[in-house]
Amino acid sequence: MTEQAIANPESRPENKPQDSARATTTLMPRVDVSEDATGITLVADLPGVPRDALQVRVDNDSLTIEGEIRQQMPEGLEPVYAEVQVARYKRVFTLSRELDSGAIDAALKDGVLNLRIPKQAHAQPRRIEVKVG
Repeated sequence: MTEQAIANPESRPENKPQDSARATTTLMPRVDVSEDATGITLVADLPGVPRDALQVRVDNDSLTIEGEIRQQMPEGLEPVYAEVQVARYKRVFTLSRELDSGAIDAALKDGVLNLRIPKQAHAQPRRIEVKVG
């Protein structure tokens, strides 16, 4: 591959906490990235994030994963003293132009998000037939 499929996410300012208070509530999920001949797969650990509180967005060459852990209060109860805060996950990646961001497949199961991003047709390996004669 001529260009890195995903740029180093730690270098993006969106992935760095702005201050110490924000660092306790916005978490950067751990993500494994693997590549094969036809595309890349991202596996993000988002424990406690329900499907309706998860957003995966592509804007130009940026892929953003955001999710929120919601504290469920039993019906009829009001907190008198609450130290547990609602936590958010956020991670931003820069995608290579070789990837087809319009064909991303996403699935969430047991707090694990799987994203499959195929390579553009021109970036995938292809077999060239050699003719004799």
